Amino acid sequence: MPAATTLLTLEQYREQYAGEAGWEYWFGEAVRKPVPTWLHGILQVILSDLLYKAGYYSASELDLRIDPNWEPRPDVAGALTLEQPYPTKPIDVAIEILSDDKMGPLFAKCRHYVRIGIPQIFVFDPVARDAWEWSRETDSIERIQSMRLGNGSVIAVDDVWAELEKRIA
Repeated sequence: MPAATTLLTLEQYREQYAGEAGWEYWFGEAVRKPVPTWLHGILQVILSDLLYKAGYYSASELDLRIDPNWEPRPDVAGALTLEQPYPTKPIDVAIEILSDDKMGPLFAKCRHYVRIGIPQIFVFDPVARDAWEWSRETDSIERIQSMRLGNGSVIAVDDVWAELEKRIA
């Protein structure tokens, strides 16, 4: 008979994992994020910079302390207002970048972002050079050609890939 999993309290998680990169708190469990590749890391920098230029505060791997049962660290976070030291209200944009991610857990993460009130969720695949936005209507991701942001700014996906190519050349 398998041993029962002991769930962590949020306080235990923060004591043991919050200071380490690559961990998230999911409903009593410390969940390891995929280890980022060079493409992933460079794309994080590019997307953070483009969000900043579009009028957002931006950061990578920022703890979202909105739900006491779920503390994700989006690859890139964007907000029109800066709440310090951690967001306790929904941010405006969450971006996930594929490394070795599987779609099932990624979809679960997107659904939780919706549940906690994040209005825009994007997913980027730096290997396939694809980008999607989460659709509440279809409960799935839909391919996009541009990020049409809530503040009216538009970031063309082709510009993202062109900048990535420039930085890895």
